[in-house]
Amino acid sequence: MDYRFKKQIFGFMDLLRFKKLVPNRRRHLEEGSPTHLPESYRVNDTAAVLHPGPQKAVLSEIIRQTADTKTYTFDLTSPMFFRAGQYVTVRAEIDGAIVQRPYAVSSSPLTALREKKLSVTVKKAGYFSGWLFENAKEGDEFTVGDPSGDFYHDGIRDSFHVVGIAGGSGITPFYSMAQAVKEGSEDFDLTLIYGARTLKDIAFADKLKALTGDKFRFVCVLSDEKQEGFEHGFITADIIKKYAASDDFTAMMCGPEAMYKFVGKELESLGITGKRVRKEANCIGNRDVKPVEYNLKVSIGGENFEIKARSDETILTAMERAGLKVPSKCRAGGCGYCHSKLVSGKYTISGIDKRRLADSKFSYIHPCCSYPDSDMELIVPNG
Repeated sequence: MDYRFKKQIFGFMDLLRFKKLVPNRRRHLEEGSPTHLPESYRVNDTAAVLHPGPQKAVLSEIIRQTADTKTYTFDLTSPMFFRAGQYVTVRAEIDGAIVQRPYAVSSSPLTALREKKLSVTVKKAGYFSGWLFENAKEGDEFTVGDPSGDFYHDGIRDSFHVVGIAGGSGITPFYSMAQAVKEGSEDFDLTLIYGARTLKDIAFADKLKALTGDKFRFVCVLSDEKQEGFEHGFITADIIKKYAASDDFTAMMCGPEAMYKFVGKELESLGITGKRVRKEANCIGNRDVKPVEYNLKVSIGGENFEIKARSDETILTAMERAGLKVPSKCRAGGCGYCHSKLVSGKYTISGIDKRRLADSKFSYIHPCCSYPDSDMELIVPNG
């Protein structure tokens, strides 16, 4: 029905129409359908799956993979969509402090979407991971954040053939990718080369072998022992060339920094450089300096705090240890989720400065990868 206003020849007739406006509206309402409007809309439901926000999750299962690695499965409140290779943050309260860490998802995308279950595989290393390993039990409640990160296959950016190179717990995102390729939620060829010390250090060995097929191949390299059916030594250019189907591939690496340096040179010798090499960023840890304690003034949501910050720890770690609820995701300086306004003070950034030009120009820092070099004052967004 067309309700466009049409101006009358005589002005008083417009006034008469205005006087009838309310009675006409009442008539239209009475003539309307008595059917209730839908309580939810498909577009909104889809948006809630794509961007669920932090949600409560119950730890439903713990499986030991190796001597220092466990898989934690959570029952989610809502379905979650993610790309195989992405990570989520897991948050808990420890001794009065709200602490969270990013972990790559080790389960398949369809499991989170259809069954509302999500798994992360954690190596016992660091404060929060150590706490999980020793204290977490089935039935505990956690908060799981949005899926994040760009360590996944992109058909525009990456070759159809991916050579995944993993070390230690870096197998986690590739296990998710292998499941996604098998179930059909991802479409690319994956050759996975996994470096471990011994047979006992291999996570998901049997499950990865069971996933092998036309689109997924699994190769394991043992550095500390020789076993039939396994490569021995380190992941070298010769091993990569041996198992890569062609020279047209994207190398994706996840593991310790030492592996990145060594394998990076091996890939360079094969002519695989630049955008053809992608590395998952590791969380920033402590720096090797003499610990000096500084005063840190923090403003969060209008509240002011004064805490201590050590020179060998990141500013983010100092705020978490003080019990402040602060935002964080990647903990590697890349996502910008924790960016905070620097009011005063000196700092050092770990590695490459990954801030946007606007953040750098207007004195914003990323506390997750910045160390204090003096007393400081920050304005931090709500966590």
